Amino acid sequence: MSLRQRFEQWLFEYGIDEQLPIALTRRRIFILPTGTGLLYALVLCTMLVGAINYYLSLGHALVFLLAGLGMVAMLQTFRNLLGLRVSPGRAEPVFAGETAQFTLYVENPWPETRRALELAIGKNPRVTLNVPPGEQASIAIPCAAARRGRLEPGRVTLASRYPLGLFYAWSYPHPPLSCLVYPQPLSAPLPPSSSGWEAVGRRGRSGQEDFSGLRERQPNDSPRHIAWKTVARDFDHRPLLVKQFDGGAAEELWLDWETAATATARARDIETRLSVLTGWVLAAEREQIRYGLRLPGRAIAPDCGPAHRDACLEALALHHA
Repeated sequence: MSLRQRFEQWLFEYGIDEQLPIALTRRRIFILPTGTGLLYALVLCTMLVGAINYYLSLGHALVFLLAGLGMVAMLQTFRNLLGLRVSPGRAEPVFAGETAQFTLYVENPWPETRRALELAIGKNPRVTLNVPPGEQASIAIPCAAARRGRLEPGRVTLASRYPLGLFYAWSYPHPPLSCLVYPQPLSAPLPPSSSGWEAVGRRGRSGQEDFSGLRERQPNDSPRHIAWKTVARDFDHRPLLVKQFDGGAAEELWLDWETAATATARARDIETRLSVLTGWVLAAEREQIRYGLRLPGRAIAPDCGPAHRDACLEALALHHA
């Protein structure tokens, strides 16, 4: 294990920063010369030896001027991070195998623009940000979501090489970031009626046989039930109207844990079975079918709509996680 890895391991033992926003004070910022900075120092030493050897007064002046420039660059690199305030934002759920985007807000209370700030989570790609004086800027930091469950990326690396790239200053703020990772959806046909459909005979509003009138459209209603002829006659009518039926039986699809085991040859694996159920949830939502979800120890009643879909996907993501 390298010296830097040991240092990071020691540093990461500290918990999440509870006080928000996180202020980057002098004790939270570290700085070291870069490879370019070391080469710069080596060249200055060579020039100084030559100036001493050949009694070049102008050579001494040039070396001292460039050394002073390097010291000013070191101070400016450090000040480019000093005083920044970091706050966490919201991260949208993603599916396993995708890249999560964690939003971070960086506030600059000083009357100087902070330029070329580099932000990264672990070994994921870096993103750059400029923050105008006295303003707050937001940026989305990518992080690979390899597994389902709750993704907590840990510490963020906030660094700077500005202005000359001779020094590398960095800090490790640890805002409370988290993201829900759904199982990777696996495409499979919805379960057949013999194993997955339960016909629930109910009289009244949920039937699909006799037309009984119109009502205002709800978010869960299928677009197929919109009264398009009425909309065409009264284009300015708000809100949209849907057809209402009486009688008949409304079908509800149950997405069952045991049924998912027979969907594919590999579905007896827990992760594969969860992927099958995820694909079924997305397919049922696209078809505007009322569906429920049965997992070991938990059942979600049939419904449809974005809120119901998210509840089902969250249950799949956190199942035994």
